[in-house]
Amino acid sequence: MKQVRSILVLSDTHGYIDETILNHASQADEIWHAGDIGSQEVIDALAAKALVRCVYGNIDSHALRMQTKDFLNFECAGVSVFMTHITGYPPKYAPGIISKIKDLKPSIVVGGHSHICKVMHDSQHSLLYINPGAIGKTGFHAVRTMIRFEICNGKPQNLAVIEMPRW
Repeated sequence: MKQVRSILVLSDTHGYIDETILNHASQADEIWHAGDIGSQEVIDALAAKALVRCVYGNIDSHALRMQTKDFLNFECAGVSVFMTHITGYPPKYAPGIISKIKDLKPSIVVGGHSHICKVMHDSQHSLLYINPGAIGKTGFHAVRTMIRFEICNGKPQNLAVIEMPRW
């Protein structure tokens, strides 16, 4: 039986949410938020559209940190996923990330923080690295970005970067 999950990956909302983001969210089965959420309202608005998996980021309040985690390790449609806010990039991961990768052996690593959209294959650890960039309006990024893709029969496919103007 074909198992397909539609995923929306975003990060660094910094308390910002709008109808365009929510329209994309409503088309997803799951929303993965890689931190710097910024407000409870962002989580609530996204959760009204689809299942939300989120980690806290360095700007998130104590209240948000109490209801989220530093990292998540989960399975989605047969794919193992590790998500945390600050990951670095392959091969120069942030301290502690390589040990998590070696211990957990994820197929996908999701990070945020940099405000730079980047998707790449990490051949050394046999995984797909995803950083959706920043979809909020706070930061240095010129374009707001998020990523959508599908997981079909245990494989990520049909990945697309969604770009939106900053202003």
